[in-house]
Amino acid sequence: MTVPSLAARTLRPAGPVVVLSGLAASAVALASAPALMPPGYSWVSQTTSESAAQGVQGAWLARLGFVLLGLSVILLATICRRRWGLWGAALHAGFGVLLIAAAVFSHRPWMAGEDFDRVEDALHSVAATAMGFAFVIGVVVTALRRSRGDVWPRAFDIMAVAASVAIPLGMAARPDIEGVLQRLMFVVAYAWYAAEAVRTTRDRRSGGSRSRSEAARRR
Repeated sequence: MTVPSLAARTLRPAGPVVVLSGLAASAVALASAPALMPPGYSWVSQTTSESAAQGVQGAWLARLGFVLLGLSVILLATICRRRWGLWGAALHAGFGVLLIAAAVFSHRPWMAGEDFDRVEDALHSVAATAMGFAFVIGVVVTALRRSRGDVWPRAFDIMAVAASVAIPLGMAARPDIEGVLQRLMFVVAYAWYAAEAVRTTRDRRSGGSRSRSEAARRR
């Protein structure tokens, strides 16, 4: 057995735990980010992107939250490659890459009169928009691969897609609570990916139990 394959077999069982830890750390970072914002920032009306904006003191924490979420989803996509399929895994990995891009290319500052890089702001908008499409299409592709017995996962898929469509419409209609609605969208994404990580852990445990039972019968 080669060293890389041995390392992969050693790390594979810990993968979902690492994903769940990364998701939790990311959620804490994004939830805490408004506390580092200068006076005038409102988490009710202003988005997470604005808490990670260019030239804003304390923006590093929200950017860290984006990066941790992106890396966690990329890792989960590699773990769930067989269950999600090539296109599903690619779309979710793309979602993770775009999240990291949204951290690298920051939103314009929300304070009036501040200088900012317009190209960077435009790249952030492109990454954020593409990220939303990658998530929705990725969930749809994953849902199409579910078995008939996956009733609850399919129901969760439908709720995630519905929320991904309804929440942006709500943000456009109610800019006064845009921050709350966008954070609700993040909660949906966190919950969906966490559920997939937990399901992966359960599948591995049940698979391991079946393998041991078959081995015992052969003896």
